[in-house]
Amino acid sequence: MKKKKGTTGYWCWKIYGKLYLMDAAEAIEQYTMIARTKILIALFAMLLLTACSNKVYMFTSFHEPANEGLRLLYSKDGYHWKSIDSIYLKPLIGNDKIMRDPSMLQGPDGLFHLVWTTEWKRGNGFGYASSKDLIHWSEQQYIPVMKQEPTVKNVWAPELFYDDEHKEYIIVFASCIPGRFEKGVEDENNNHRLYYTITKDFKIFTDTKLFLDPKFSAIDAEIIKRKQADYVLIVKDNTRPERNIKVAFSNSPLGPWINMSKPFTEKFTEGPTVAKVKNGWLVYYDAYQKKKFGASFTKDFATFVNADSLISIPEGHKHGTVFMAKQKIVKGLLKP
Repeated sequence: MKKKKGTTGYWCWKIYGKLYLMDAAEAIEQYTMIARTKILIALFAMLLLTACSNKVYMFTSFHEPANEGLRLLYSKDGYHWKSIDSIYLKPLIGNDKIMRDPSMLQGPDGLFHLVWTTEWKRGNGFGYASSKDLIHWSEQQYIPVMKQEPTVKNVWAPELFYDDEHKEYIIVFASCIPGRFEKGVEDENNNHRLYYTITKDFKIFTDTKLFLDPKFSAIDAEIIKRKQADYVLIVKDNTRPERNIKVAFSNSPLGPWINMSKPFTEKFTEGPTVAKVKNGWLVYYDAYQKKKFGASFTKDFATFVNADSLISIPEGHKHGTVFMAKQKIVKGLLKP
């Protein structure tokens, strides 16, 4: 704070680079008010930074042959991942007693909800369990969402989405019902479509309905909400000529889905999941023929840039989903 004599009884005071015409008492009051404001702004910025940094990216995972249970990765930036050296929730339900394609999110009830594929073939449902800390889990449940379809071949890759506008969970999965749809290029026993069920409490589920028939065999779908009435669907085209990943758009999480894109990944990619990162989204996917994970970056889900060189993922990681958790959750998992 510097002063410069004026032409009247007032002084010209320079405070933080700005000139003010006032007497000494007024200058001190102005200086104090500006200083307090700057301190409050700095404190608010620190609190905001702390709140934002309190969340950690997490990635559900499994290793082949999928009989050990849930694995977890974590990351501070959504690009570089570390494995937590423990296995959780050994699969005990389903004909095959496996855990593939684990999908998880934390609901407004504070619980982490997990669904997974329990059988490679022959099943009509998926697995479900919940946890407060990702260490201690509820009893595993088998949810027979396709029990009304006696000829169903499978229930694959259930994917969770929380509809915050209707306060309910949408679970999308792939199933093959021979003879139900046009055969196309796929064998009748591999001609999948996407279905869904809805629940508010994981106790009562709505009747299963068709979610998407894109006129080709489709699996591995994930819903992303960008804003109100603006949703993106990431989905694998599982037909022999393709076996890659595409996107479609809707004003509702239940569709109808329109403007299906051309593939933005190479062939032999599946299990897409999305991480919201600075300035855009990273779409992760399992490049299963190359036995590695890949990623594409996008700002608008119209233009995609290969991001393989920007990510690092532990070897053996398989199809999972990205979600957010508080730092204290990860610290609890890392305790010896």
